[in-house]
Amino acid sequence: MKKTQYFNRELSWLEFNQRVLDQALDISLPLLERLKFIAITASNLDEFFMVRVGGLQIISEEKLSVKDPSGMTPLQQLNAISKRIKSMVELMHKCYTDDIERKLSTAGIRRVKQNELNEYQSQHIEYVFENEIFPVLSPIAIKDIENPPLFKNQILNLCVRLKNNKSNQNNTQYAVIPIGKILDRFITLPSDGGYQFMFIEDVVKIFVHRFFTGSKILECVPFRITRNADLSAREDLSLNMLSEMERIILARKRSHCVRLEIAEGYTKTLLLFISKVFCIKSENIYIVNGPLALSSFFSITEVEGFDSLKLENWPSQASPQIDSRKTMFEMLSSKNILLFHPYENFDPVVRLIEEAADDENVIALKQILYRTSRNSPVVRALSRAAQKGKYVTVVVELKARFDEERNIEWAKELEDAGVQVIYGIKNLKTHGKICLIIRRETHGVKRYIHFGTGNYNEITAKLYSDISYMTSDEDLGADASTFFNAITGYSHPQKFRKIEIAPIRLREAIIELIESETERKKQGQKAIIMAKLNSLVDRDVIDSLYKASSAGVKIRLNIRGICCLKPGIPGLSENISIISIVDRFLEHSRIMYFYQGGQEKVYISSADWMPRNLDKRVELLIPVEDSACAKRLKKILEICFQDNVNAWKLQKSGHYIRLTFKNKNRFRSQEEFYKLACEKDKQQKEMHQIIFEPHKPSS
Repeated sequence: MKKTQYFNRELSWLEFNQRVLDQALDISLPLLERLKFIAITASNLDEFFMVRVGGLQIISEEKLSVKDPSGMTPLQQLNAISKRIKSMVELMHKCYTDDIERKLSTAGIRRVKQNELNEYQSQHIEYVFENEIFPVLSPIAIKDIENPPLFKNQILNLCVRLKNNKSNQNNTQYAVIPIGKILDRFITLPSDGGYQFMFIEDVVKIFVHRFFTGSKILECVPFRITRNADLSAREDLSLNMLSEMERIILARKRSHCVRLEIAEGYTKTLLLFISKVFCIKSENIYIVNGPLALSSFFSITEVEGFDSLKLENWPSQASPQIDSRKTMFEMLSSKNILLFHPYENFDPVVRLIEEAADDENVIALKQILYRTSRNSPVVRALSRAAQKGKYVTVVVELKARFDEERNIEWAKELEDAGVQVIYGIKNLKTHGKICLIIRRETHGVKRYIHFGTGNYNEITAKLYSDISYMTSDEDLGADASTFFNAITGYSHPQKFRKIEIAPIRLREAIIELIESETERKKQGQKAIIMAKLNSLVDRDVIDSLYKASSAGVKIRLNIRGICCLKPGIPGLSENISIISIVDRFLEHSRIMYFYQGGQEKVYISSADWMPRNLDKRVELLIPVEDSACAKRLKKILEICFQDNVNAWKLQKSGHYIRLTFKNKNRFRSQEEFYKLACEKDKQQKEMHQIIFEPHKPSS
């Protein structure tokens, strides 16, 4: 297999982020929705620099010339990344400054600059500065470039070049004012109508002389640095994973600078100074025409009173499978339940865990927690269960990047409540989504299980498209117990009845399913593969898909983000079509379908088809054998492939072309899912309408 038969994963990810940015460029969307996609694009880039670019820079500095599957060296990748991102950043800021900001101003959401302030607004910002900003901020003098003070990652700063008025010498001094994240980025201004605001950095610049009495301000320029976050835990050397993760968090604060963003209007003298302070090369400097830190604009999208500039609200609907008159255990004793979030609400999942915490017949709960909300009802329920004397085991993944501090905090709270906390698995990330509940019933002990494709986070469950599968299936229950015994103790994993797990056999199971379709096609049978994933990177899986395509298997893939497989190549992948959907909800569910000679097999999984998922994480692949649930999952896949509004088709060149509905009826998959959820909820309510029946008159 030639290396040129794979796309570079980093450039493929950047193509995904371009699709996010293209939503901001879409003038058919409401203005605040477009602004939200600007913020998402910027936030995505922040993380990409911290995680992917930082790691590549280290490899490149070590002069390692190892090539990736696409044949590119680390230096070649960095050069291509820099070129691609600089054009993306230019387009992103042009979209905001020249289009969205101007139209928002017309619509009543207006950024005010210094020369536009009226007298009342000028008095207001002076009051805000004197009482809320000046007492908080502290300038930091930089006297020694070789040993500069520590500056935080990804916060706004102002670099000030100044000259002492009393000095006769022609020397300049430098100071940095870190603005940080405690103060609001947007200063609300009094106005007769609409919403008017100033950036905090603009306010500080107006009054910057207040920090430097006796000095002349030569220039004052906003800048922002991004530090490398691609730091790995030294698990083989650490006896305590908790303390090791605390070391990682601290190390990130001092890691090398991978990107410098600076606003236009600086002098070469100031830029040279900042470059030396942060040891940053010119190719890693990004000059911004407009405001920095566009990710902070999420808060503007939530300004009240501008509903006409937002998308219509789509509140999660109640699932018709859930009967409020019964407990979750009563329902799951007689049927399996499949939920599709956020179209159907996440409440039944939380309810299952809360009922388990309070049910006197529940004797044990076991759960994996990867990312949760700050005030998680799931964490509270698990703590309550332990306090009531139930046996509660929670596997907390401390290595969930950027959530380490939060996970450490509530892991300690769980321990204080009496929960047995396992701090992840050595050398692996525990990424599977599973909750096991053991309940003592009349006919013996029964197990209830929740499997998911998303985290136990009721907040992101309103924003991410995910699957929940709840069941009391005996085989899946036995597998769940075997799984937890393996990861919480020292036992070797036994053979599972139905599920597969990574890193033991998940890749092999996927390849076997692909190869089975390939063999059936070679025998002249019908063969179909459909899958919905976040990313496709693993070479072994890609090679199996290439072989299946070459044999004539029809393969349809919905890959939201990174895709290293090249579709449409004659003799190799002409039977593979790949789309990516970018819409109001983040596509996050992993669903797989294999025709299997008419004995259709459908799976959900926590894992993408990536080496990190299949080799370095504890992941789950769950067969959904309930006919109604499996049929629904297949329908979800088919609806996605009908999208001609927000679906993009991957070309063999690596570029994506947005599908159109010029000669077809308009079909937007997320809109269809929401409509179906509303219809089912309406039908359910109509079935349970209260009937007023009068008493019969007395005879």
